[in-house]
Amino acid sequence: MGVVRDMELAGAGRRKIAWAASFMPVLSGLREEFIRTQPFSGLRIALSIHMEAKTACFALALRSGGATVAATGCNPLSTQDDVAAGLCAEGVDVYAVWNAAPEEYERHLAGALAFRPHLALDDGGDLTALLHGACADRADALIGLTEETTTGVRRARARAEAGRLRFPLLAVNDADCKHLFDNRYGTGQSTWAAILHTTNVQVTGKVVVVAGYGWCGRGVARRAAGLGARVIVTEIDPIKAIEAAMDGFSVMTMDEAAPLGDFFITVTGCHRVITGRHMARMKDGAILANAGHFDVEIDLADLAALAARRETRRAGVTGYFLPDGRVLNLLAEGRLVNLAAGDGHPAEIMDMSFSVQALALRHLARHGRELAPGVYPVPRAADEEVAARKLRAAGLSIDALTPEQRAYLEQF
Repeated sequence: MGVVRDMELAGAGRRKIAWAASFMPVLSGLREEFIRTQPFSGLRIALSIHMEAKTACFALALRSGGATVAATGCNPLSTQDDVAAGLCAEGVDVYAVWNAAPEEYERHLAGALAFRPHLALDDGGDLTALLHGACADRADALIGLTEETTTGVRRARARAEAGRLRFPLLAVNDADCKHLFDNRYGTGQSTWAAILHTTNVQVTGKVVVVAGYGWCGRGVARRAAGLGARVIVTEIDPIKAIEAAMDGFSVMTMDEAAPLGDFFITVTGCHRVITGRHMARMKDGAILANAGHFDVEIDLADLAALAARRETRRAGVTGYFLPDGRVLNLLAEGRLVNLAAGDGHPAEIMDMSFSVQALALRHLARHGRELAPGVYPVPRAADEEVAARKLRAAGLSIDALTPEQRAYLEQF
């Protein structure tokens, strides 16, 4: 059964899950196929994932394919207790409680590994770290893992380069149907939905500073511009920086942007992107939000050291009052704002992301034992299948190469 806050919340959680499922036609189609083909028959799958309705739909699709599934949250502030209870009521072992303390969070991760999984899905790399550390004894049956975030893939590649990755890992984040849609459109929409819901302030005419111009940063910047903001991008990669400039955004250093911004949104996957040096130059009332996986991009220790006092100004907003009278507003305690202060990415976007995940896990179930430890791409066929299914679900069609065109291209 696992650990959830209150099973009395299961009814509300089931309603959320049913609502999300109605906007996930590709995953629903795969679930029907999995019921027939049973690709995970006899396998145990552990999931470390944001515990909300769309991910519950994904867990149930895997279970429909014959798997025994255990799920835990990958971020304590993104866990929705009603969804955790609803998924548990459907027969999935769930270890997730909203706002769990760090030691409790690690116990939940370990709980999801207690049945010694054959396959595992990670979001951010914490489960993978446990499988190489405190829970290494629970990895004796593990065939392989998948990782769905930029941060987690970076951690896995660093581990592989150091010769310390013990299992094959599929970099789902690098699949086109994941990062081109989930990261860009999902993060773009959900970040701003959470900020607007949390603050109820105007964006039009304001200056938004976006730290990082990867796929997530592109989405956040584009949505900010669509809301009528003037957008500044800060970057360390010259290629991404010139792309941001050609996309119509101002590009400068964080030192230059600090006194100009009304909103600061970090999406880099790195730590100490905004430090006390930058905070000391910010406007009164500036709003700081993190849309990266971990709460390390805004230096919370520096922010606390600068402040004479702090207080909750609104649900999800902590005001840091500086000695000179300015106040800096931190959203979601510096954690992942789009899930800590909202419902996360739209179901239609996650339909593609989780469908790629499902096919990646199916690939590992079939071929994982043939792979040496290392980081591998998701097969291109999985991307193409998900995109084709999504087009059909949307009632769209595309051209196909004629035999004559194919013969022409094959000359080169």
